[in-house]
This record gives sequence, structure tokens and C-alpha cells, in this order.
Amino acid sequence: MATLAQWVEGARPRTLPASGAPVIVGSAAAAQLGHFDAPRALLALVVALLLQVGVNYANDYSDGIRGTDRERVGPVRLVGQGLAEPMSVKRAAYLSFAAAAGAGVALAALAGWWLILVGAAAIVAAWFYTGGSKPYGYLGFGELFVFVFFGLVATVGTQFVQAGTVDAAGVSGAVGIGLLISAILVANNLRDIPGDRMAAKMTLAVRLGDRRTRILYSALVVAGVAALAVSVGANPWALLLLVPAGAALPLIRATMRGDSGRDLIKVLAGTGRLALLAGLATAAGLVR
Repeated sequence: MATLAQWVEGARPRTLPASGAPVIVGSAAAAQLGHFDAPRALLALVVALLLQVGVNYANDYSDGIRGTDRERVGPVRLVGQGLAEPMSVKRAAYLSFAAAAGAGVALAALAGWWLILVGAAAIVAAWFYTGGSKPYGYLGFGELFVFVFFGLVATVGTQFVQAGTVDAAGVSGAVGIGLLISAILVANNLRDIPGDRMAAKMTLAVRLGDRRTRILYSALVVAGVAALAVSVGANPWALLLLVPAGAALPLIRATMRGDSGRDLIKVLAGTGRLALLAGLATAAGLVR
């Protein structure tokens, strides 16, 4: 039986700060149009957090039963390390998705029932990232899923359910947040290249190789912060983005100098915090 602490660690809390970033930016984009709605913003945040937890448990289950997690450096793997029964982890994923769906239905009741289709697509995509007979995460498309659902959909969706429209600031903010959240997955997969290659998990990092994956990570971080600066526009508040830009430098430096294994856990956690920090700075600039 896994302990409560191990279940919490299995949810991979280092990735969770980034879940709030798209909601923060989307809500700020709605606010600058004069349409901030706190209950809808809170429901969007609950959906985002629970989907992230669900994805993490689903990955733990699917990778664990495939044997992909036998040789890993990083957070607790409940199934791979034999800490919990696979079906228990699968149920935890299902419960997380169900709770996310419940919050999503409540949001749909306020903003439009079409949101149920978007939420269903997100849950299906989350499960088949590593689940099913041909998981697309094993084919190198994981970053695309993250960019689309945790970046574009989460950010512009949050703006739309509050403002009833999407503007250029919301779209640019969605791109920036999507790129930063994708960088989290790139850092994770960079760390796991040796084990993934042995397990025939052909992530984008495995396909690109170590050096090009490090360049990709750095490019995503730089482009993400730049896109958020475009979202804020040419005003003094854009200078706030110098704070996350400064926080990004040690992460890029550690990645490009060749940090590997457990040292990349710091980069992974730092990138999650960077996404949240950049989201807060962008929000401040948008609601100036």
C-alpha cells in the first residue's frame, strides 16, 4: 500500500503550478476586456488542475503496466515501483477525470453546453497520451497535445467563457503559455531519454537526441516568454516579464551545459514555476 505522501508525489505536484498559468492569463485577458468572472475563473482552474492530476496518474498507470517505468530517475512511480496496484492508480486517474468533468459541467451550465465536447476531447486525449494500444506519447506527439490542450484550449477557453470572445492578447498569451508548458514536458523527456529508448518509447526527445532536445527546450522557453511579451504589448507593465526572463536564464544554462538525471528534476520543477511566474507577470500587464 502506497502512503498518502507517495500518492501525493505520484500526482507529480511539480507539474501542477503550470496548470494555473493558462487560467490566470485567460482570466486577465478577459479582464482587460472588462469581463472578468470569478466563479467561472475558479471552475476553469479546478478543471485544469484535476485534468493535470488525472493525466499524471494515467501516465503512471499506462507506463507502469508497459514496464516503461522500471528504470527511471525522478518522481515516485506508483505502478513502476510496485508501490500501488495498477487498478488503484487507474481508478485514481478515472476519479480525477470524473471530478474534472463535474467541474466542467458546472462551467458549461454557466457558459454554454458546447464546453462539454471540449472537455470530453481533452479527457480522451489525456488518456490516450500513454494509454491504449497505440499511445501517441510513444510516437513523439506529447508536446503537441500539451501545447494544444494545456496551452491554447485552456487559455483562450478561459477567456471565452468569461468574455464571450477571444482577442489577440488572449491568443498570444495562449501561445506563450503553451510553449512554456511544452518545455516542461521536453525537460521531463530529456531526463528520461535513456530509459525511454530502452523501452521503445519514442518521445520527441528520443527522436531528436540529447543535444537537439536541449536546444528545443531553450527555444521553447525563449519563444514562450517573447509571446507573452507580445500579449502584454508596448507599455511599461511589459517590464514585469523581465522577472520570469531572469528566472529562465539558470534553467537554460543548466540544460545547455549538459545537466542530466536527477539534476534535470530541478529544471523540470523550475520550468513549472517559471510558467506560473510568467503567467502572473502577463496577467499584471494585461489588467494594468
